[in-house]
Amino acid sequence: MHHYSEKRDFIRMRVETPITLQSNGQIYQGICTDLSSTGMQVELNQPATFSHGQAVHASIVSTHPQLPGLEAEATILRVETLDDGRLALGLKITAIR
Repeated sequence: MHHYSEKRDFIRMRVETPITLQSNGQIYQGICTDLSSTGMQVELNQPATFSHGQAVHASIVSTHPQLPGLEAEATILRVETLDDGRLALGLKITAIR
């Protein structure tokens, strides 16, 4: 029997929540599809150009009055065009505000 060992130090939570990314004076709306304490995956429906190492500001608004939203600085680690034309971005969180 093979035993699977999680290769990440932090477990990612599957989520599906609206997110706003800001970079170079541009604002992009997307969906955060997974989140951990060190990174996230975001899917964008709108056309955009991002590059590896690019800095972005990420905002997730909380829908619960007693829980704060997420404001984070992040770096693009992966940019992938999905089959349906959407962009999938892998982000490393560098600071939480």
